[in-house]
Amino acid sequence: MRLLLTPRILNACKILHRAVHLDWSPNWKLSKKIWDRYRNLPIANCKVQATYVWIDGTGENMRSKTRTMDYTPSSHKDCPNLNFNGSYTYQAEPKNSDVILCPIAIYNDPITQGNNKLVLCETYDTEGRPTPSNHRHHCMETLNHVCDKEPMFGFEQEFMMMDVNSRPFGWPVMSGEPSPLGSYYCSVGADRAFGREVAESHYRCLLYCGVDISGVNPESTASQWEFKTGPTIGIKAADDLWISRYLLQRVAEDYGVAISFHPKLFKNWKGSGCHTNFSTKEMREDGGYKYIEEAVKKLEKRHEDHIKVYDPRGGKYNALRLTGHGVSKVDKFTSGVADSTASVKISKAVMQKQKGHFVDRRPAANADPYQVMNALVCTLCLNPQ
Repeated sequence: MRLLLTPRILNACKILHRAVHLDWSPNWKLSKKIWDRYRNLPIANCKVQATYVWIDGTGENMRSKTRTMDYTPSSHKDCPNLNFNGSYTYQAEPKNSDVILCPIAIYNDPITQGNNKLVLCETYDTEGRPTPSNHRHHCMETLNHVCDKEPMFGFEQEFMMMDVNSRPFGWPVMSGEPSPLGSYYCSVGADRAFGREVAESHYRCLLYCGVDISGVNPESTASQWEFKTGPTIGIKAADDLWISRYLLQRVAEDYGVAISFHPKLFKNWKGSGCHTNFSTKEMREDGGYKYIEEAVKKLEKRHEDHIKVYDPRGGKYNALRLTGHGVSKVDKFTSGVADSTASVKISKAVMQKQKGHFVDRRPAANADPYQVMNALVCTLCLNPQ
């Protein structure tokens, strides 16, 4: 007897196959107990693993390579430069492929632990010029002109947990999308808070390695989370965010989960941003509210310029997120007190105290924090016309 494979039966077979063989990374099948056996092997005190981490030519993704050191570095200055093949990371041509890693920050490594380190790096070509995706170099030049302003930053980084085929973690396999919005923000429960182990493991890693992490919570889309860094003065704020993004993906890798910083994956669900808290010394002092109001007016005049650098794709993907429905609109600047739909939000507590900070809600989740910081400081502290 032959089974007639009608389109309906074929579709049902595909759905069943998907339900049984979830599209998670094969990493989730690997035993972490076996990994612990090797991670806990005794290593000579003079041997240290230093994992060099950098931003590749996309301006969004990160790369890493590990080398052995015969000493424990106490700062990034103790770490030598390294070179790598930039033709594989969109940072050089094959016939002139060398790119130089220049250490700029060092962190304790929560993955390999012990004396091992994470070394955040800038990238330069062999002529000593910063690569096109090295926006830290220019940000530092800007910040060096405004040290007396003590600019302070905090980032609210939203992200989605996914399978390797871009299906959100925890979303129904057979029925399309989860139940409507409203159940997931700061949620508790196995039916609505998906991937807490990943978020909490990441949180502990950041505390271990010295990042200024201030909190974490589930966001309003199923499988969407947010972690907050800062407030931190100067370039360390952006360094911390980049190493936090690296560690988030590294931790999720162990769980077989992928991480997406895409600003807007699904039309009917809230997108992901990187809301940026900003203040200067005068804003934080008594009577500083007037400086916050002045800053908002300056931001309005440079709205288009900021939108272009608040998304590595020149605002293309961020425009999908900033539609005016529950969020600000990409082509219109707005501000307000306690208004989460505004481009720039001032909390009611700040208004009542008449000092503090504001939140720029326009940067996309995949924004380069160095570019965000540079834009804010140039507009608000260097007084452009």
